[in-house]
Amino acid sequence: MNTSKNNILVVDDEPDIRELIEYNLKKEGYRVATAANGKQAIVQAKREIPDLIILDIMMPEMDGIEACRLMRTMPEFKNTFMVFLTARSEEYSEIAGFNVGADDYIAKPIKPRVLVSRINAILRRNIQQEEPILNKLEVADLVIDRDAFMVFRDEERITLAKKEFELLYLLASKPGKVFTRDVILKSIWEDSVVVTNRTIDVHIRKLREKVGGNYVSTVKGVGYKFEIV
Repeated sequence: MNTSKNNILVVDDEPDIRELIEYNLKKEGYRVATAANGKQAIVQAKREIPDLIILDIMMPEMDGIEACRLMRTMPEFKNTFMVFLTARSEEYSEIAGFNVGADDYIAKPIKPRVLVSRINAILRRNIQQEEPILNKLEVADLVIDRDAFMVFRDEERITLAKKEFELLYLLASKPGKVFTRDVILKSIWEDSVVVTNRTIDVHIRKLREKVGGNYVSTVKGVGYKFEIV
């Protein structure tokens, strides 16, 4: 049960979907408001200042992409998580969502337990962001020691190059969060002018070979994220 009582705004033009999501989130302890389209969402969001907004993409009057784009320009929503909910599986709609500032993407048909689990995980990121940088991460079956510059999997040491280590640490610091290529370039390589997207791909490939498992997944056209498998 959620004890932080986060505010969540659910935006969908289908009443049954809104009611299903609202019921399951309230049962988890969240405070929930609803809206039927993008225009209503902006009005309601300004009133509530939610911690997280669940936006359907295909809606009348104003779709979720446009609503998200507009709210991302408003300072009051700079710390609000935006999650898209849609029945569309086309890759371009996911890319469009991330490009306007989405934090995650949940596909219909809705599975209540999965939805609640994803929302809980996303809101936990906010707590992680407020905490100081940890020198040691223990995630999945990996231990990533920033001070010793070492990685262990089931107590077996894995040797990584400096940039591979930094890349793994960055992704593992926020499991489930999608890091765009631009963010990765700025975080790992800073202002180096010789680094390209191909450089990231090569480092990701080497990281997967050395660490093994399915920890790092690709979000096509956007970037990469760390999965807890």
